[in-house]
Amino acid sequence: MEIKKVAVIGAGTMGNGIAHVFAQNNFKVEFIDISEEYLIKGLGTIRKNLERQLKKEIITESVLNSTMDNISKIVGVENISNDVNLVIEAVTENKELKLSIYKKICGLVNDNCIISSNTSSISITELGAVCRPEKFIGMHFMNPVPIMKLVEIIRGYSTSDETYNKIKDVTVKLGKTPVEVNDYPGFISNRVLMPMINEAIYTLYENVASTEDIDNVMKLGMAHPMGPLQLADFIGLDVCLAIMNVLHEGFNDSKYRPCPLLKKMVAANMLGRKTGEGFYKY
Repeated sequence: MEIKKVAVIGAGTMGNGIAHVFAQNNFKVEFIDISEEYLIKGLGTIRKNLERQLKKEIITESVLNSTMDNISKIVGVENISNDVNLVIEAVTENKELKLSIYKKICGLVNDNCIISSNTSSISITELGAVCRPEKFIGMHFMNPVPIMKLVEIIRGYSTSDETYNKIKDVTVKLGKTPVEVNDYPGFISNRVLMPMINEAIYTLYENVASTEDIDNVMKLGMAHPMGPLQLADFIGLDVCLAIMNVLHEGFNDSKYRPCPLLKKMVAANMLGRKTGEGFYKY
């Protein structure tokens, strides 16, 4: 089975980025969410990003048009087509929501269809247990998807070699670099990144230095393109907290304990860029 048609579930930041890169690389994409409004907003973001690429002469106008033509919007996961070869779920980091989606689509897609999750931290083994675990796999794209080259490919306990190899090949066709990861909390990226961000929040919480100075140390001293507190705002503090909780619960190790300041800011709905204020004001 060659993967030609893909369903992307979730029209948010990650979902629209994933739909964008698949459609731009000549895959047919079913873009799925619970409402027409979310889909229209997601398509608007895709068009805006394509227009930015066009302005920079990265793509031509014909590529822009063909990319948009490759995407069809579908309201409701129950309306997914039987002939899709790959499903990529990219909804919010909520395990119960994800599981409910897999249960709904498992009997709707064909027997050869691979199901994947863009989760950044939840166990692929646990998610895949409810629907064809040998054909279930993690595809963790980085944000912003059209720009970032890395895709973590996470094997669940039962993921077959055939499934892994097909997803690896598809990732290369997208112009991305696949990295094979086994299923442990946080995978590689967030197991390394999130404790660094959490420690930066602790240094602010303990008045070691100001927000700007903490970020400047990492940018100017460690050559990071973005400081950890600015990056936390970009990711979303609620997402950072959710991942730290997964690490803390998964390893039962106090080094992954979320900083009280992070918990307080999430409770106050100061989540970063998406709410207009986090460690910085936007």
